[in-house]
Amino acid sequence: MTDDGSTLQPSGHRASSSGGPAAAPGLVRVFGAGVTLASALPFEGEALELGRGSAALGEAKDPRMSRRHARFRFDGRRFWVEDLGSQNGTFVDGEPLPAGAPREATCVVRLGDSLFVPSNDVGPLARQGVVARQGFVRGPAMQRRLAEAARAAELGLSLHIRGESGTGKEGVARAFHEEGPRAAGPFVPVNCASIPQGIAERLLFGVQRGTYSSANADAQGYLQAAEGGTLFLDEIGELDLEVQAKLLRALETREVLALGASRPKKVDFAFCSASHRDLRAQVASGRLREDLYFRLGRPAVELPPLRRRLEEMALLIEQQVRQLAPELGVHVSLVEACLLRPWPGNVRELLVEARAAAQSALMQGASRVEAAHLSPSAGALFEPDPPSGAPPAGGRDSAPAARRARRALPSRAPPLDAGERARIEAALREQGGNVRAAARALGMHRTQLRRLIERHGLGASTGAGEPDDALGSVDESPS
Repeated sequence: MTDDGSTLQPSGHRASSSGGPAAAPGLVRVFGAGVTLASALPFEGEALELGRGSAALGEAKDPRMSRRHARFRFDGRRFWVEDLGSQNGTFVDGEPLPAGAPREATCVVRLGDSLFVPSNDVGPLARQGVVARQGFVRGPAMQRRLAEAARAAELGLSLHIRGESGTGKEGVARAFHEEGPRAAGPFVPVNCASIPQGIAERLLFGVQRGTYSSANADAQGYLQAAEGGTLFLDEIGELDLEVQAKLLRALETREVLALGASRPKKVDFAFCSASHRDLRAQVASGRLREDLYFRLGRPAVELPPLRRRLEEMALLIEQQVRQLAPELGVHVSLVEACLLRPWPGNVRELLVEARAAAQSALMQGASRVEAAHLSPSAGALFEPDPPSGAPPAGGRDSAPAARRARRALPSRAPPLDAGERARIEAALREQGGNVRAAARALGMHRTQLRRLIERHGLGASTGAGEPDDALGSVDESPS
């Protein structure tokens, strides 16, 4: 898979060495002193020291940061953070960092009331920034996709959009429509997955009067309704194979044969499709016609999931809170908790849960939305019911919940060396799964060992009756 020069690349990702500007490792400041941000802080050398008066922070100074708060270092593949004895502490991926003990950062670092996301290349963000237009927050990745959609529209081409559920496929399809020569015509979005079996042909192609007993008048289908505009078929792979064959002919001939009609009628519309599935895999499984794939497959754009667009997250949260209650503030703990979760429903899920958190804050009479107002299940992967007798999830975002969410994310770290993996597993076996004792035997801090267990699936668990083995929770009380 090729590197995406517009996507905020995570720590541990190797940037492409072919073509384009050289990668610029650095940090993205997404929140600072109550203000949502999306500012790039590239490293000028191998390290970057941040504190309250750092020039790199610009005008958004954070009074809760110490004068010399923390030092960041990039070793060519990973980011390391060292707390310099700050007064209010440093939190790495939701866990407190002891002073003078460097730790790898993969997701987010909190200094005072500021949040920083490590990135292997902040160049695209520094050049393009994050913009909000018509309620659509667009980071570098989405700006690139929208530009590709606009070029396809201007050239009169069709477009296929692939992306996980909730990544913004319909928004890109609307941009495709608005940038094309048929922008003055209708935009007709159709979710093929919601069409009941047996009536897809009638809904798409229309029906002629008298075709069956209840057809008392001619009824146009979605293809005729898109005349002079754009037809957007979302989840196109959900259509029956027979309907796919008729759709292919309509796209190739620009003619529609309604049910019961003897002659086709000419239609003129731009066409855009979308799916959360890989179309080639759909063809291989027999769910998509091969000839339709060759008509749909190019040009195509793939939308990155929200977990690869973290520069947008704080702005999306603030947008929803402001729409519901402009008087509410956004607390750093809310943004931090959201950054630590995988969000399988992507932007759609984040917007719903941010709004629900704001509603919870209003009901409690709070002046700002905090992590405590966020549902424990928000942004988490779906899991089967816990065994009977298991303790229920807590009402506030906790460090264990954040760690479970991070474990659900695809690993951003390189595979663990086989020899190191064997050494760690041997120590865990010898100590009966006791992480504290195994860490002592390995000569490392137990927090570091826990991170390795979670990241690489080593499968150890702490023994009962070892409360001091548990990692400390993030302090999310109002400051």
